[in-house]
Amino acid sequence: MNNINWIKIYSTNQIQQPEIIKSIFEEADIPCTSIDKKDSSYIFGEIEIYVPEEKLAEATSLLKEHQIS
Repeated sequence: MNNINWIKIYSTNQIQQPEIIKSIFEEADIPCTSIDKKDSSYIFGEIEIYVPEEKLAEATSLLKEHQIS
């Protein structure tokens, strides 16, 4: 069994931003997943993006390269 230690790298309340980030990571072969913590009734909360711990430095560098903060 493959145990991956997922680390939160980014969170936002903008709906489109996680999809942009996920596509950047997919292009660089960095696995990622997101958790939508937005409340559907009141539209507050955030969407969080996670990457494997061993890819954290590479993913952080990509976010900086694409000027995503």
